[in-house]
Amino acid sequence: MRLVGAEISVLSLLMMSLHGAAALTHSMKFFYTASSGLPNFPEFVIVGLLDEVEMFHYDSNTRRTEPRQDWMSRVTEDDPQYWKSQTEIAMGQQQVFKGHIEIAKQRFNQTGGVHIYQNMYGCEWDDETNEVKGYAQDGYDGEDFISFDLQTEQYIAPKQQAVITKRKLDQNRAKIAEDKNYLTHVCPEGLKKYLNYGRSSLMRTERPSVSLLQKTPSSPVSCHATGFYPDRADLFWRKDGEQLHEDVDLGEILPNHDGTFQMRVDLKLSSVPAEDWRRYDCVFQLSGVDEDIVTKLDKTRTNREKPAGSTSTFIIIIAVAVLVVIMAAVVGFKVYRKRNAQRSSAKWPFDKSEEERLSWTN
Repeated sequence: MRLVGAEISVLSLLMMSLHGAAALTHSMKFFYTASSGLPNFPEFVIVGLLDEVEMFHYDSNTRRTEPRQDWMSRVTEDDPQYWKSQTEIAMGQQQVFKGHIEIAKQRFNQTGGVHIYQNMYGCEWDDETNEVKGYAQDGYDGEDFISFDLQTEQYIAPKQQAVITKRKLDQNRAKIAEDKNYLTHVCPEGLKKYLNYGRSSLMRTERPSVSLLQKTPSSPVSCHATGFYPDRADLFWRKDGEQLHEDVDLGEILPNHDGTFQMRVDLKLSSVPAEDWRRYDCVFQLSGVDEDIVTKLDKTRTNREKPAGSTSTFIIIIAVAVLVVIMAAVVGFKVYRKRNAQRSSAKWPFDKSEEERLSWTN
């Protein structure tokens, strides 16, 4: 397969996350997904990611390779025909991967049904040490099928059905040299080029808001950080300045709708006396930012205690809501009587948007 101006036929399935990776490591990866037996899903999709951000997309429905970030439009400065040529390459790969599925079905003695063939390849680059790592793997129906080991320059076949492919690829030394050159040189150079295009977006840092939450007196206290970027961050609890590893539960880093991230870490305090709470604090660390965000544990800073007057406020809200319901019922009854009197035979118009929505989900 060829993308970013170089030919390569290595395949993959495994998505490699950079959460918790070295602070100065950048990545570029490409995901190919071919499917059969899924009528409402494109037969072929390509997604390119730079530092986990989608930079371009192709699918067999649109039959176009298109940028997903404004800064990716800069590629035409050096190559005005870039998107056209990448579309032609993607369309060619669409046919290649269609063949991959058919071959895999034969190897596994399958005829019909739903089947998915996935491929991932890419590279990582540490801009401090200049270390480069490359990877290439592919999978079939959700399981590893074959992968390329860059260190040994051999293919690994975890499935018996992939042994034929492994032997064939291992004997093609010219292709192995080509793939190694792509993963260790061509890919990292492309990564640096696109990273420069999107530097203002990808290299930015955004500090989060941090809050302490506790549902009940017996619940853990959750330290929640949201709105930070990049996703290379750490969140942990300390006691007397020492990081805690027991009685803590660290959640995953999750994306927000605006492109930032959030995470949380829970601390069990059931056996901690109230007077000792002040000995604990939550620390947030963000890659590229020297200053930590430290939040002291204090009962007044959690959402456990209800603010004064909350009960009376709740009663007022309920009373107003009941009054609104009663007024609406009276008005509705009057309208009903009027329509009945007129004996109108007209029907409510059908909600077309609802019809379309249901057709998408059934």
